[in-house]
Amino acid sequence: MASRFRTYAEFWPFYLREHAKPSTRAVHYVGTIASAALLVWAIVTQNWWWLLGVPVFGYGPAWFGHFFIEKNKPATFEAPFWSLISDYRMCGLFLTGRLGDELMKHQVRAP
Repeated sequence: MASRFRTYAEFWPFYLREHAKPSTRAVHYVGTIASAALLVWAIVTQNWWWLLGVPVFGYGPAWFGHFFIEKNKPATFEAPFWSLISDYRMCGLFLTGRLGDELMKHQVRAP
C-alpha cells in the first residue's frame, strides 16, 4: 500500500487526529509502556521468547482503542514505521506533560 504521506512532518498531524479521544491515547500509553517494559525484560533475562509478546502488548491495546473507542483504522496500516515512531513520541510527550501543546498546535480536539 502506497502511503499518502511523503514526509513524517505530514504524517504526524494525521496521527494525532487519529488519536483525538483521550481514552484512545490512554490505551496506547498502556500498550507502549507495557511493550517497552517487556522488551527490556527480554534483554535483561536474555529469554528471547518474551520478544513474542512485545507486538501483542504494543498493538493489542492500541488496536482495541482504534476499533472500539475511536472507531477508526489504526495508522499502522497507513504507515507502519512512522506509526511506531509516533506511538513512542506521543507517549513521551504525554509523560513529559507536553502533549496538550502539541494537540493544540495541530488543532486536535476530542469529538
